Amino acid sequence: MEFNIEKLNEISKVVRKNIIKMVTEASSGHPGGSLSSVEILVSLYFNKMNIDPSNPKDPNRDRFVLSKGHASPLLYSILASKGFIEEEELLTFRKINSRLQGHPNMNEVPGVEMSTGSLGQGISAAVGMALAGKIDNRDYKVFVLLGDGEIEEGEVWEASMAAAHYRLNNLIAFLDHNGFQIDGDITKVMNPEPIPDKFRAFNWNVIEINGHDFNQIFNAIDSAYESKERPTMIVCKTIKGKGVSFMENQASWHGTAPTKEQCAAALSELEGK
Repeated sequence: MEFNIEKLNEISKVVRKNIIKMVTEASSGHPGGSLSSVEILVSLYFNKMNIDPSNPKDPNRDRFVLSKGHASPLLYSILASKGFIEEEELLTFRKINSRLQGHPNMNEVPGVEMSTGSLGQGISAAVGMALAGKIDNRDYKVFVLLGDGEIEEGEVWEASMAAAHYRLNNLIAFLDHNGFQIDGDITKVMNPEPIPDKFRAFNWNVIEINGHDFNQIFNAIDSAYESKERPTMIVCKTIKGKGVSFMENQASWHGTAPTKEQCAAALSELEGK
């Protein structure tokens, strides 16, 4: 599929601005890890995935699971940009009676494939979806995004072992490797390194890239499509809070909402003003 880097960069800017607006309006949410994964989801939703907003339950569609469910502002912003929901609804995020809860709800929001939030359960559900695809002889792909703090959960490794055991080459995972979780540097909280070697030991096809470089993301996905016997883990080196200088590489912005003044500064910076 052809892609235009300039167009994808513009979509990414809109997605980042909406993330900031949503979390500010709600006075609650997780901006840091939402901002770090923008290019990954833009690549999937606007270039790689077989999806149709007018037919969100197409049995042959590709699936995406947000295993790091607290990054819901990112997913909602992407779904709005793609046309699954209206952009105006984004400002209802985390408000009473809103469909856009703090963690995504598959029963309420079109385009949400799995309700996630309990870390490790998203990758487990994605493994089930990929296995179902094999059993049903369907050729859809299942994509899943994990956080590097999330992989401290034992359930992630149980799911990873199962994915390799069942040779789920239709499962493509992305790891948002920004190096921070809510309590700080991941290597100081519960060191998961060396991450690529661990997934290789679990018999995954492992690719390491810059998670903000569209060309590297596309090449990695194309390479994953060529895997015949193994699931693929794309380890994406990213920047927590990417795009907003005062949020970048700061664990304090994992789950902190900007003030209105900080919001204005962030939006101005994203506009390049």
